[in-house]
Amino acid sequence: MNILFAASEAVPFAASGGLADVIGSLPKAIKADGHDCRIVIPLYKAIKPELRAKLKFITNITVDVSWRKQYCGIFSAKLDGVTYYFIDNEYYFSRDGLYGFYDDCERFVFFDRAVLEMLKYIDFTPDIINCNDWQTALIPVYYNIYYKYQQGYDGIRTVFTIHNIEYQGRYGKEVLGEVMGIPAYNANLLDYDGYVNMMKGAIEAADMVTTVSPSYAWEILDPWYAHGLDRILVTKQYKLRGILNGIDMDLYNPETDPAIAGHFSADNISGKAECKKALVSELGLIDDDKPIIGIVTRFVDHKGIGLIRYAFEEMVGMGIKFAVLGSGERMYEEFFREMAARYPDRVSVTLGFVPELSHKIYAGADMFLMPSKSEPCGLAQMIAMRYGTIPIVRETGGLRDSVRDNGGDEGNGFTFKTCNADDMLNAVKRAKNDFGNRKMWKELVQRAMKCDFSWQASAELYIDIYKDLIKSH
Repeated sequence: MNILFAASEAVPFAASGGLADVIGSLPKAIKADGHDCRIVIPLYKAIKPELRAKLKFITNITVDVSWRKQYCGIFSAKLDGVTYYFIDNEYYFSRDGLYGFYDDCERFVFFDRAVLEMLKYIDFTPDIINCNDWQTALIPVYYNIYYKYQQGYDGIRTVFTIHNIEYQGRYGKEVLGEVMGIPAYNANLLDYDGYVNMMKGAIEAADMVTTVSPSYAWEILDPWYAHGLDRILVTKQYKLRGILNGIDMDLYNPETDPAIAGHFSADNISGKAECKKALVSELGLIDDDKPIIGIVTRFVDHKGIGLIRYAFEEMVGMGIKFAVLGSGERMYEEFFREMAARYPDRVSVTLGFVPELSHKIYAGADMFLMPSKSEPCGLAQMIAMRYGTIPIVRETGGLRDSVRDNGGDEGNGFTFKTCNADDMLNAVKRAKNDFGNRKMWKELVQRAMKCDFSWQASAELYIDIYKDLIKSH
């Protein structure tokens, strides 16, 4: 099969979040299974010079953006055996940052049209185009309206993957004609609650809609999670599937990670004690026999930071130490700063994101706290388990699908159900009690480390979906 992944970011070229990790890893796993899997992203200014030097110019074309005719350069590069294509237009993409501009709608309208136009000029005809999040949501829409019956485009199937339903590409109706060039008789594809909704258009037009965990696929049928899209999703359940993301098992490998003080494996976890000792020393925490809880996250409400704030001092009072890394809303940053000042030997807070320190926290902490209100998939809990750091999570989305409670001595972490600080605190207390039983804790750590969160399992499920779509044509 020929599969083209269209996305707004991909590691290592451009990244702002988990989407880039997925696009940098999943196509590699699909290619390893014998399929030709390629990627297309915008050619951003942020792409590093050493990576930019590897790009090969293919051609330049003109792309319609409603009544505009815009220049489009097409470049390619090969990395780890995977071919990447890059859509170039300096007006749209030569900016500081990837998103957050007044004309984001127009920028990604251009990108989506350019992806489909590009197929005429490259030596690759996809059987499947897998689009990701709102930035590529118009590809299935444009394909159905303009390209489906063109020579060379017949038989292409489209898959739309929702990584986070909160960001939908909602705009006023004036963009339909002025920016998107959508005929009035097709406006109903995008019309939703009085707005143009790009994600809604993809849900309507794509042959299959996937989410990044099985639980998230049914959660987003509920208004509490769906940010308004539950009504359309309920009518499209027949083409909705959930597949749990994986992690890069080479990048996050406690046996070889150059960032950590000691190396270890599920069979020999002795090096984890070295990592803990080094973390305590680097962060200036007290060196006692009490557990360290790691927190690596964005400081925003849906990550459950409000729950942590409510119960934080009680957890410190239990003797627990904290290694916190992240940034976000100012009130939460100020809160963690205050806690670090009040309890300097028990609370370390680093604002921002320091990749090397995140690895040290994953390897050196005993537990990892992730009480998200919603979590489409979540990678941090999987990374923590890879390093033998036991997750404490709320049962939602990918957290529910990847973490099993240790209540019956068969789990790989600790879970709680409700969005309630006391419920979270109870899970922390259970974890602390089990930590005191060294034999039980060692077995729990080994169970967590043996969990398979590689991309191969996810890739096989995506391949099954692609095959079913091709057969059904």
